[in-house]
Amino acid sequence: MEHLHITPRNLNRRSFMSMTLLAAAVPAAAQDKAPGGAVLPELEGTAADGQRLRLGAYRGRVVLVFYWASGCAVCRDKMKELRANLMGWQGQPFTLLGVNMDTRQQDWLDYERLVAQTTPASQRFASVWAGGSDFRDTMERPEQLPSASLIDKRGQRVEQYRGRIPVDAWNHIADLM
Repeated sequence: MEHLHITPRNLNRRSFMSMTLLAAAVPAAAQDKAPGGAVLPELEGTAADGQRLRLGAYRGRVVLVFYWASGCAVCRDKMKELRANLMGWQGQPFTLLGVNMDTRQQDWLDYERLVAQTTPASQRFASVWAGGSDFRDTMERPEQLPSASLIDKRGQRVEQYRGRIPVDAWNHIADLM
């Protein structure tokens, strides 16, 4: 692989302008870093109600990002536990965000519509669809469902869970709050 080495001789005005414009085009959020220099994870998308969600908006809160699919029996089984903890931590700096991994958007929307009709508002949490054109996630895609990522108040991912969320994870979440 050949590397480009820029010297004053091979850098013309047009190249310099192109590089300057390219550097200016990089969004500031893409360079968001934690105090230790680690790049903070990013997640954004649109919820079923049309609300735009961004992980960065929850800085100062502990966030559990739950990756799930409506066709995943284990995922659906975990919803009761997730909702119970969400309800128990009302008023605490905790947010639960879902990332739906269904291949068809309609499956996700149908599930969200059913939840809206059968679940009290205090037990609902927002989910975004991973297939949306505006969906963005810099955390690696889960290898299995359900999966979850735990984000601390500084916006750093501190844990990742594959499969069922272990019981001691809830104690860790409480400690982070």
